[in-house]
Amino acid sequence: MRNTNFNLNLVQKLIKKQDFVLIMENACTDILRVLTDRKHIVFVSRGNSAILSVLKLVKHLGYTDVLMQDQGGWITYPQFIEKLKLTEIRLKTNHGFIDVADLKNHKKSVLLINSMSGYFALQSMNPVFEECKKNNVLLINDVAGSIGTEEAKIGDVIIGSFGKWKPLNVEEGGFLATDNDEHYKFLKDFEVEIDFAKLLIKLENLKDKLAFFIDHNKKIKADLSDYNIVHKKEHGFNVVVKYSSDQEKENLIKYCQQNGYEFVECPKYIRILEDAISIEVKRLDN
Repeated sequence: MRNTNFNLNLVQKLIKKQDFVLIMENACTDILRVLTDRKHIVFVSRGNSAILSVLKLVKHLGYTDVLMQDQGGWITYPQFIEKLKLTEIRLKTNHGFIDVADLKNHKKSVLLINSMSGYFALQSMNPVFEECKKNNVLLINDVAGSIGTEEAKIGDVIIGSFGKWKPLNVEEGGFLATDNDEHYKFLKDFEVEIDFAKLLIKLENLKDKLAFFIDHNKKIKADLSDYNIVHKKEHGFNVVVKYSSDQEKENLIKYCQQNGYEFVECPKYIRILEDAISIEVKRLDN
């Protein structure tokens, strides 16, 4: 990271500010094109801006029904769906994992999905996308958690966040990615300038960040192997552990406190809708 910072500082001194910003933006765009396998990248002010922008596209395209997970999604999904007077349909899930067979009942709609449900379990997206294509369902893949995996390359429109406690933690900004030229033309109107130099550093260190999260995830799952861990064998960062008594809950909270892990108590829509403790690995700094 020292070399990267030195080079950025040196380059910034040698060239005009607007040229530096453009160079950094182009570098970030090139990396995100690889991470999403999409040719068009649009940068926006926040992850929530990416969600709102893509739902405005949905409305512009004439869709009315937006499908979403009944748990494991993000808090602004229903807020923005309501704001734009679209119809929200919550799909019953297995702790955030949708059943692709349900898509047959919702043809000509939109699926807005967090592909790493609650930041604790990565859904296999190829079967989801195949079923979406069969039923004329527009797939919007929120990859705020899954960026850096193959699942982040699947969808009609891919959106993500560079906000606090995300794998790409710039504390501002988000993005949209698509191969569709008409979608890009519409979304381009929402583009803003963000701190591309800082984002570039985070992108270059993404692989190490993900490995750091996974190491902690594996350790916690090993430490708590006797507990009821949700989607225990799935790839993820956070560890969600269900409890069946006050004593189990107290033990889990004590474990978090002793090991310096922040936690979220469930039921909670953005994690799971059952009694559980979500150990927030994604909030750790490496």
